[in-house]
Amino acid sequence: MTRQKNPVLRHLWNYGVITVSCAIYALAFNCFFQPNNIAMGGFTGIAQILNLFLPALPVGTTVLVMNVPLLAVAARKQGAKLLVGTLYAIAVSSLMIDAMALAYTFPPMEPLLASIYGGVLLGLSVGLMMLKSATTGGTELLARLLKYKLHGLSIGRLCMIIDVLVVLAYAVAFGNLNNALYGIIAMYICSLAMDMVVYGQTNAKMAYIISDRSQEITQWLLDRDMGVTLLQGRGAFTGDEKKVVLCAFKRSQIVPIKAAVTQIDPNAFIIVCEAHEVLGEGFGEYTPDSL
Repeated sequence: MTRQKNPVLRHLWNYGVITVSCAIYALAFNCFFQPNNIAMGGFTGIAQILNLFLPALPVGTTVLVMNVPLLAVAARKQGAKLLVGTLYAIAVSSLMIDAMALAYTFPPMEPLLASIYGGVLLGLSVGLMMLKSATTGGTELLARLLKYKLHGLSIGRLCMIIDVLVVLAYAVAFGNLNNALYGIIAMYICSLAMDMVVYGQTNAKMAYIISDRSQEITQWLLDRDMGVTLLQGRGAFTGDEKKVVLCAFKRSQIVPIKAAVTQIDPNAFIIVCEAHEVLGEGFGEYTPDSL
């Protein structure tokens, strides 16, 4: 029986992904951010600031405590699934951060490299958690709640805005502008990586095909169960009426479509565009909790 059909296997798979994501998150913090004094943003960044003034407070445990009020709000908004997943992610990532710090101290490295690779790993880990209805709390959870009001901003951009504010506070606390600037670089890269993980799988292509043999092209696309819309067009120079074929498709289908169109009509005019998100049959569907 496949993972998709068996709820137990699906549940185990989801929490396995969250666990691996927590390990990546802890590695990013302990290997790239902490030894180079680069602000991580969010509640972890705030915990770094508190740890500076109160070294007895472990970063991971501090993050866990600060997330409690935000979790109460999230539970009312998005229900038990997000709450349970987030509690698990916060607990596991916090324990992994502290355990990894006790087991091994990573040496400092070139700050720019730490910002780049730390940002990539951080965005990867948080993005994977969000796909499985979990977050590490703090920035990601707050951004998820803000998404209800700020629909026009991606989840990665919302996280970046919050994180930059924390990084600026970090700069004031540590009195080190350079490390704060490296932190902003890391947060920007993190937002790109996060959006790529969260939205990348729904990205698609869209093509406008202008051809005198539009009917044959349309039939070829329909034979392969692709959605097609015919638009009415007119050549600006000749004034001739033309049918414009509009088609949305998966990235993997772009090569056979271009090959088929040029074989049917070598003179066809093809415009291929990025479609950030496609909703409908064969693609995704909208839900109120969509990221």
